[in-house]
Amino acid sequence: MIIPSHGRIVWYTPARGNDSDASVAQHDKLKPLAAMVVHVWGDRTVNLVVFDSNGSQWQKTSVTLLQDDDAKPEEGRFCAWMPYQKAMAEKS
Repeated sequence: MIIPSHGRIVWYTPARGNDSDASVAQHDKLKPLAAMVVHVWGDRTVNLVVFDSNGSQWQKTSVTLLQDDDAKPEEGRFCAWMPYQKAMAEKS
């Protein structure tokens, strides 16, 4: 498990068909968006500033942070560590 902290970069997957994420531009739906942790509620819940495909910023609160082998929610609206971060955590 990687402990989240302020300023860490994660990948954000918007909700599917959810009005709160409807205006977030995501040109390639198969790729997550860049996001930065701005508040940590716990090991699996964070607040984010999300950058969409056009560079616009969006605030997302209480977003699920996937850890280890957590299953991805089919409806989206979650964030996850990048593969590089996971590899570095495994080394240490």
